[in-house]
Amino acid sequence: MMMENRDLNALTFFQLSRSTDQILRARTKDHLQKMYACWKDHLEEPQLSTWFNPKKRPDVIATTGWLAPVLWEGTYNREVLEQYYKKLNITVGLAVFAAGNLTRGSLRRFIKSADKYFLVGYNVIFYILADSMYNLPYLELGPLRTFKVWRLFEEDMYQDCNLRNMANMQSKIIHHIQYEVNFLFMMSVNQIFKNNFGVETLGRSVAQLHTWWYFKKPRDFPYERRTKSTAFIPFEEGDFYYHRAIVGGTPLDILDLIEQYIKGIIDDSTNKLYSTFESHLNKYFFINKPARVLSPEYNWNPKFKTPPEIKHIKIAWHP
Repeated sequence: MMMENRDLNALTFFQLSRSTDQILRARTKDHLQKMYACWKDHLEEPQLSTWFNPKKRPDVIATTGWLAPVLWEGTYNREVLEQYYKKLNITVGLAVFAAGNLTRGSLRRFIKSADKYFLVGYNVIFYILADSMYNLPYLELGPLRTFKVWRLFEEDMYQDCNLRNMANMQSKIIHHIQYEVNFLFMMSVNQIFKNNFGVETLGRSVAQLHTWWYFKKPRDFPYERRTKSTAFIPFEEGDFYYHRAIVGGTPLDILDLIEQYIKGIIDDSTNKLYSTFESHLNKYFFINKPARVLSPEYNWNPKFKTPPEIKHIKIAWHP
């Protein structure tokens, strides 16, 4: 009974906070749209064909059914995009959640490797959302890098860490992040950058292909199959299976994803259902097709035997 009351309190809290956040978001939406319009009008974005050539990788799926690029080593010309983004003086945010007993070492390795390889030469803000300020390691960053640390607000009503994390992230985007960066990534802390993660990854919405499931048949994907769940995807449908380890895009697109996830959790609760964040993520990208898709090279699990398709690992995943 206590668990059910807590869940009810959590849903009530989210419904109220969501209404408040929607009002705040409406006040800034027009301003931000005008800002992005001016930013895009300043310089014409390079056509996809000028920097991306899927024919250079005939051994893999390099273009989606909705004609978005799937980024593999050899398919993109980073220099063309560098000429464009350097003139815009962009700032990119990288948000990571630091929670649990193993936070200190994992976070130090993650930030140290990101400082070396993530969007080198560009303004970067690392957003660290931590459950304890005492567990954080000393961080020394290079030029054009800075970081902000926020305490994850804790309530008894949170029964799931992903729900807690996304509620915190929603608030931070609305009140802070959307005014500070042009693009935003959310990443899991248990991974290490191995090579340059560059401007080819920037887009309105960015999804990461799952290392394991990329090489499996779509019918076997672990989508949510319960028809009453808001994350439901039928067996005969679906494009790819996306990994929760990396999600990117503009702050407002990330915000929309988070709001849809929270709405899904609220709607599912009426049917006493629970689906994972990754299930809701895959449903979101099934409906809202990502503008960029990152190949498994951007998040490879080194425990797996490396197939010939994997040419250049950008990030190593450590589950």
